[in-house]
Amino acid sequence: MTHSVLIIDDEPTMRMSLLDALKADGYEAQEASNGEEGLKKIEAGHYDVVITDLKMPGSDGLQVVRRCKECSPETQVIVMTAHGSVDTAVQAMKLGAHDYVSKSSFSMDEVLLTVERATEVQVLRQENTVLRQALEGKFNFEGIVGKNEQMRQILDKVKLVATTDTTVLVLGESGTGKEVIANAIHRNSPRCKQAFIKVSCAALPETLLETELFGHEKGAFTGAVKQRLGRFELAHKGTLFLDEIGEVSPLVQVKLLRVLQERRFERVGGSETIGVDVRLVCATQKDLKKEVGSGRFREDLFYRLNVMCVTLPPLRDRKEDILILADQLLQRSMSPRDRATKRFSNAAREALLRYSFPGNIRELENMIERATVLAQERDAIQLADLCGQANCPSLGGTVHLECGFCQEGLSSATNHQGDGTLAAVRDRCEKDYIVAVLEREGWSRTAAAKSLGISRKVLWEKCKRYGIGTSPGASD
Repeated sequence: MTHSVLIIDDEPTMRMSLLDALKADGYEAQEASNGEEGLKKIEAGHYDVVITDLKMPGSDGLQVVRRCKECSPETQVIVMTAHGSVDTAVQAMKLGAHDYVSKSSFSMDEVLLTVERATEVQVLRQENTVLRQALEGKFNFEGIVGKNEQMRQILDKVKLVATTDTTVLVLGESGTGKEVIANAIHRNSPRCKQAFIKVSCAALPETLLETELFGHEKGAFTGAVKQRLGRFELAHKGTLFLDEIGEVSPLVQVKLLRVLQERRFERVGGSETIGVDVRLVCATQKDLKKEVGSGRFREDLFYRLNVMCVTLPPLRDRKEDILILADQLLQRSMSPRDRATKRFSNAAREALLRYSFPGNIRELENMIERATVLAQERDAIQLADLCGQANCPSLGGTVHLECGFCQEGLSSATNHQGDGTLAAVRDRCEKDYIVAVLEREGWSRTAAAKSLGISRKVLWEKCKRYGIGTSPGASD
């Protein structure tokens, strides 16, 4: 690794001597003839080490030290003084300077040794930061929550692969969070400050996808009135995420294979070969091995993409994460003033755990957003809010054949955990139904009895029989 050094000194001879010695020792060295020029360079770029004279016209060495530590705390500053006294140099070290060198007893070997030690300190601090992040788990996994063991293993794999330039293939059903994983890989990679470019391969026909990925020259086809850069060029030095890679046509597959092999391509209608440095992350809900077997996907491209594979489980296999995700999505969808009070009713939470979520996390997200709108005037989100229908069967309404949530809620009555007689199953369903209506009516037994079409006395007897208590603060 080549370290960069900036020399700030108003004496040309001293600057040239240091510049030549540092370059000869393998450093990338630059110079500035005064404090103002040096500060401009520090603010414009990054330097591992700054060597500054203390006594200069205008901004002196102390001002350089102070400003440098403000805008680039990791930069190591070495001060030089020609006045024998070390008082000012000590003051500079109190401001954050790494060390000082006296010009009255100047030795180039001493300067080079001091610079070497300064770079060693910086490397150790950087390594310590990385180790501390690893130990404390401070990786940027925004949007990824849960305690499912399979997901924890996936996040461990993401931590490992993110620090490399390895091509990653993310597999999983629609709505499982493939793009979220791709984002996490980029955010935790050395390319995190560069572009993260996304392309949905399924959303574009073959001709448009080719020009979207590789760009085109002016006049390449009708309507190409000017040159356009493709997504590969836009993602140079960064990460390119190709979603639904399984939908790519054979022609585009050939061009993708070449880019992966050679890191070069030509724009549509052009002859210039363009080199790119791109980290590729791809995702698909298709079984690419089957696609290869059927001849719809190139085998050589599959192996190029499948360097590191991350397979996301469907939400139905992450039951322990459903309520955690639901609570997080609820907080996100509410206004700040509602976040402290809004919650799911017990019946709604039980229904969420029973549902299989064929649309996975995306379906859960849409469900929570809809429920938040429907339950604006209530503290508790009910089953009807999750369904989106005012007469949800879970609350005594009619069955909605188009509503999978309703269908599974009804089927759960006949597939209740444990065996039992018809009477036992009926009692369990009746208890669940009474609890749901009570929650909807704010645990008012008078309102619940009216909604159920029974007397308050009969409702009281049934609650006593089933052990249904009264919610704290509920009205009678």
